[in-house]
Amino acid sequence: MRARTWWLTGLMIAVMLGGCAARGNKKVDQTGAAARAGPTTPGTRAGRYPGGDAYGSRATGRDNLTRGPLAQRVIYFAYDSDEILPASQPVVVAHAGYLAARGERRAVLEGHADERGTAEYNIALAERRAKSVERLLRLQGVDGDQLRILSYGEEKPAVSGHEESFWQQNRRVEIVYSDQ
Repeated sequence: MRARTWWLTGLMIAVMLGGCAARGNKKVDQTGAAARAGPTTPGTRAGRYPGGDAYGSRATGRDNLTRGPLAQRVIYFAYDSDEILPASQPVVVAHAGYLAARGERRAVLEGHADERGTAEYNIALAERRAKSVERLLRLQGVDGDQLRILSYGEEKPAVSGHEESFWQQNRRVEIVYSDQ
């Protein structure tokens, strides 16, 4: 009986130490809640880019739009849909954080559609797609004055071709920062 008690006590201690080690990397603020960090990238601490915040260097005024989640600026859509796919939502949220933190920055949301459908329908669909992205950005705190919508419909395809693999790449909204 005594050996069994020691064994259980040792097991409980091992489990507790393992749980503490797994949580040891989180920063804790004064209230005891885990500190909020920006997007993580390999080789950086606390989700920050070297020499700056989560999106670039405040000291030099340069933004880093080529690394991390901000490097992706294309949001893809399903056929005949203006609903943002779940896989693309984190990308939009990352851009929302960037824009909300920098009220002086402006972005153009360029809506696109594949070649199927009439030109008028595709212009309207591409605009609805851009408005869906705008709506999610605004829900995340981006000011409406920072955003502009352009609808190209089928006029500026990313790739040319007449099959689904090509059409998938053309159903998109591109986030274009106005000074880059």
